[in-house]
Amino acid sequence: MKRFFAELNPFLRGMLIVGLVALVVVLLQLYTTLAALSMIARIAFFLAIAFFLYLVWRERRSDIAAWSTRAQVAFYGAVLLVVVDVGAYILERPSGPDALAFLLVLGLCGFSIFRVWRDQTRYGY
Repeated sequence: MKRFFAELNPFLRGMLIVGLVALVVVLLQLYTTLAALSMIARIAFFLAIAFFLYLVWRERRSDIAAWSTRAQVAFYGAVLLVVVDVGAYILERPSGPDALAFLLVLGLCGFSIFRVWRDQTRYGY
């Protein structure tokens, strides 16, 4: 039996494992537990994004401190808006026009962060 699973197509083996987990959830009626684990995973994902942004900031904060006040306000404002936007997406789970607004805000903030960073790190014209 061990050899059978070792030689089985990896995709099929993965699908069998997912099916087995789904069967256990249905048979043991673990829907509420699954919902709680899903909420914990959402919160953990949000905290991981915030921690990554903090690490990037901590590594480059001396460079950012040398920027003009306008550039700092634009950069930090865009980063803060990204964190709030992702947090609202995780809590609300928007669809339709709200999801489009989420993507537009995220894209505009990313563009703003990129432009400020590029303008402040360009050394020659």
